Amino acid sequence: MTLNNDSGSCMGESQHVSIPILMCLVFFLGLLLNIFSLWVFCCRIPCWSSGTTLQFHLAISDAIATPVTPMMAVFFAIGNNWPFGRFLCQVKIALLSSHFYGSTIFLTLISIHRYTAVVHFNRNSCMKQNQFVRKLCAVVWSLLLIQSLIYAVMLPPTKEGSQRQCLTIHQKNLTNTYFAINFILFIFGFLLPFLVSAVCYGRLANTLTRLNISSAKGLKVKLKSQRMIGICLLIFGLCFLPMNMVRTVGVIIKKYYPQQCHLLLQIETAYYASWILAGVNSCLDPLLYCFGSQNFRDAFSSFRIRQRDSQNRSDSEMTNSNFRNFVQDVSATVVRLH
Repeated sequence: MTLNNDSGSCMGESQHVSIPILMCLVFFLGLLLNIFSLWVFCCRIPCWSSGTTLQFHLAISDAIATPVTPMMAVFFAIGNNWPFGRFLCQVKIALLSSHFYGSTIFLTLISIHRYTAVVHFNRNSCMKQNQFVRKLCAVVWSLLLIQSLIYAVMLPPTKEGSQRQCLTIHQKNLTNTYFAINFILFIFGFLLPFLVSAVCYGRLANTLTRLNISSAKGLKVKLKSQRMIGICLLIFGLCFLPMNMVRTVGVIIKKYYPQQCHLLLQIETAYYASWILAGVNSCLDPLLYCFGSQNFRDAFSSFRIRQRDSQNRSDSEMTNSNFRNFVQDVSATVVRLH
């Protein structure tokens, strides 16, 4: 990163080629896993529970960031210069904000649902009602749409020196805007959902440890619930914590120490690397569906069984065909000999 003497601001430099490559690989793998998950939800599970509805919307939020990835790869490849214009920059901001914070909100709702289903299994709760959960998901998507449109309007692309910047730390005229938006997102988009999820899963883990389960089936359910707790907290800690922490440090340095170009370069590289970790969330969420939904496991198991049966039938038909051909060849040889 270099200092632009005319504007007194730091100019971005090209990121290492490994960052766009890893970003594309992670988001592409997440897209495949979530397309498969959506296919299972839509085609293999005829009757949805309230938990299935939440998991379906989580899969959608994981998949919507994929169109942004090729644009980000081009942005990095041509030296941190945005070539796609204002509208696609706003689309990028809208999709990324809906993806990252839609995932945290739906993960939190899943943790609340799991908590009420296990800890208060004998009580009536609106989170157990599919109709209420569908309306709740509609409200969440409405809020995500509103906030994404607000951020897209407040954070337009700008010309910094010879480069066109979109959603970067180098947009010096947007420093105060980034500073304010970051803390709104950090508190309401990450910290509050994480604390709610941690409390729910902490209470759930405490309940599971006190359960005296002797049957094999009960132990299996308990083990899967504990794994679900671990995966959910791992997603928050590994995928979303680094991105929010690094971005917070970055906006503070940009606001109060704007001439620290070398430090800003390191923060910028760490921030894009944290995007890769955030993308891993799309690959880990399908594990939650396996541990959190018996319907999903049953549908996936039936799919594997059908695939295996189909392969066995194909192998059997091929074996029978080869055997018939062998018999015909033997018969023809016997006829010729006679």
